[in-house]
Amino acid sequence: MIKGYILKISLLGIALIGVINLVLAQATSPASLSVGAAKVDITPALSELKKPYFGINDNIYSRAVVINNGSNTVALVSVDIGGINDEMADRILAKIKALSGIPTQNIQLTATHTHSVPFGISGEAFESKIASAVKLAKDKLQPARVGYGEGVSYLNVNRNIIDPETRRWWEGPNYDGPSDKTVAVVTFESLAGKPIAIYYNYAMHGVISGMFDKVSGDVPGAASRYLENNFDDEAVALWSTGACGDQNPIYFQQTYDLRDIRIKEYAKRGIDISNKMPPGGEGLDRSDPKVIKLMEQQKQMLLSMGQLLGEEVLHTMRGIKRKISNPSVQTDQRIIKCPGRKRLDEGRAGYAGVYEDADSIPIRLGLIRVGDIAFTAVNGEVFSPIWTRLKKESPVANTMMVTLTNGFARSGYIPNDAAFGTYTFEVVSSRLKPGFAESAIVNGLLDMLYASLQLKP
Repeated sequence: MIKGYILKISLLGIALIGVINLVLAQATSPASLSVGAAKVDITPALSELKKPYFGINDNIYSRAVVINNGSNTVALVSVDIGGINDEMADRILAKIKALSGIPTQNIQLTATHTHSVPFGISGEAFESKIASAVKLAKDKLQPARVGYGEGVSYLNVNRNIIDPETRRWWEGPNYDGPSDKTVAVVTFESLAGKPIAIYYNYAMHGVISGMFDKVSGDVPGAASRYLENNFDDEAVALWSTGACGDQNPIYFQQTYDLRDIRIKEYAKRGIDISNKMPPGGEGLDRSDPKVIKLMEQQKQMLLSMGQLLGEEVLHTMRGIKRKISNPSVQTDQRIIKCPGRKRLDEGRAGYAGVYEDADSIPIRLGLIRVGDIAFTAVNGEVFSPIWTRLKKESPVANTMMVTLTNGFARSGYIPNDAAFGTYTFEVVSSRLKPGFAESAIVNGLLDMLYASLQLKP
């Protein structure tokens, strides 16, 4: 009997030693993660610009980080451009695959949504430059660690208010409106602790320089340049666009002042643009001292906001303690369809639209999960409450929503269900019927998240 107890205790001891050894082996397993990053200047030549564009305010870039864990390779790409339509995205993704061998399902191609790059800019050379950043990043793969942190920035604000005079919906800073202030930061560093890439996610429109009619990366470009300069251009900083469909910069006064000037200038010609603003800075007298002053203030504001956001990213990076070198990597992409509508009238905001039924709208969803960091993707301009709902329901601890990714949905803006009760310019122009997109997007992304974890919702 005593011998039997001794045998059981011995076996238990062996089992415990085995468990301890297994834990130690997992804790000290060799690094399998490799990361590389690169950026390519994609600024068009002056001769390539078409009206109303006539100059370059600051250069624009394609930035990429490639991640390999020994069994899977993925790429995160950030492009200083307003948007990349589905057809253009497919061409660029195919080029990336041909150059790097990375499957298109494993790529997230994200527009920074700057409003100071010509919409529709494309062409073989331009698209090849974007793709080349991924090949360069893959060529620089080196053993690495990845970490995640969250900061806070109050540079964004809900942009829909009730006008105090007309008592109708209009564009302006709504301090009480839904607005997520999270700055999600993913760091990639060498095993020696040297930064390779910083990938940060924030929900704010890049519209500060929208009336310059000059090429600019706007605040996303300024923030990335500030971060890269901080690391002597030895690390690449990628902005990714959060759920910014209803989010503007909080400091936007010069734009409102310039709009008032434009309205008055058009009115002199008998044209009312008060509820249908022409794009860019059309109609502005650029020799007017007041216009010059306001635009100079915007240039300063652009740099200041880039610096402030960059500082919050740096602050967040300093707080990241947990960094792993052997994460699992999972990917997924799916298409959902939502009922569509066609608008039959015009007008920017303040009045209910008139619609008829239209074809359903396909919306592309994507997922790249690196350990406990989930990059969920939507190819449209998503309202903030859709993102906050996903964040609350996600089974992955560190989840972000990357919008305007792998295309540009024909939906226009993607409001949350409750927002359809308002007559904001995003809602009245949306090609989506109310009551469908929010749950379709959230549930679609949750399905992919649970599948990547092999769990049931």
